Amino acid sequence: MAIILGDNQYGKAESRIVRIYRDSPRHEIRDLNVTTALRGPFAPAYLTGDQSNVLPTDSQKNTAYSYAKEKGVETIEQYGLDLARHFVHDVEPVEGARIEIEEFAWERAIVDGEGHDHTFLRKGQEVRTAAVTVDATGEYVIGGLKDLVILKSTGSEFAGFLKDEYTTLPETHDRVMATSLDVKWRFSSVDVAWDEVYADVKRLMVKEFATLQSLALQQTLWHMGTAVLEAHPEIVEIRLTAPNKHHFDYDIGRFGVENRGEVFWAADRAYGLIEATVIQDDAPPAHDAWKSSAGLA
Repeated sequence: MAIILGDNQYGKAESRIVRIYRDSPRHEIRDLNVTTALRGPFAPAYLTGDQSNVLPTDSQKNTAYSYAKEKGVETIEQYGLDLARHFVHDVEPVEGARIEIEEFAWERAIVDGEGHDHTFLRKGQEVRTAAVTVDATGEYVIGGLKDLVILKSTGSEFAGFLKDEYTTLPETHDRVMATSLDVKWRFSSVDVAWDEVYADVKRLMVKEFATLQSLALQQTLWHMGTAVLEAHPEIVEIRLTAPNKHHFDYDIGRFGVENRGEVFWAADRAYGLIEATVIQDDAPPAHDAWKSSAGLA
């Protein structure tokens, strides 16, 4: 029996980079969490400790910070492409690079009814994500979002499910449905209006969640993914993860108080975890586009 080294990569995880544009009195801010990972002939580093092919992770971190100024951060997708292309095309012997980015959004503080030029408040909705891979097979971008907490107070059912001797869950045709969405979508090219597409993907998913009379969270995910692929042919695959944030009627009848679907216990665990992939049947190969590093799942 032989023992061999399998797939490997190395990089710098979660560099917190804040880029402030101060070119005019009205400043702009981009707040990022950046993970880099390099792929190539790095086996000697693992097997014998030979570092001659290894670009230090500290150098990768420094590059990410410098590129925030040199190339700018117009969008996280373009910034990720700039970094990945640099590592692959300018650094020997790197053969592939994976850049994963989270963006934390800020909005201007309102002072005397106007947005302040240089004071910002952290926005509390979702975190935008991007994962960029550049290697010999091509360039790949996966857009996404996570931690988009969304709830509707009706318009959701769960009935007709399989039952066995351990089933205690009652059927319902009117329930609260809530989740925290983690969604990633694969583009077929890198010629994309990144900001516009991101905003529309979010809009479409929220619309489907809100308007579909849902018979199950699984059905909702299918409709959300389908709506995105139909509206955006440049997106060929979408992966959705949705923990079911259960809301159970709380028994206040024992106190002589009627509860007509108005007071709930919001259970944080255990929870159902619903996942789905929706893909165009003629989607081009993903190659290593989904191969993640430690920064993002």
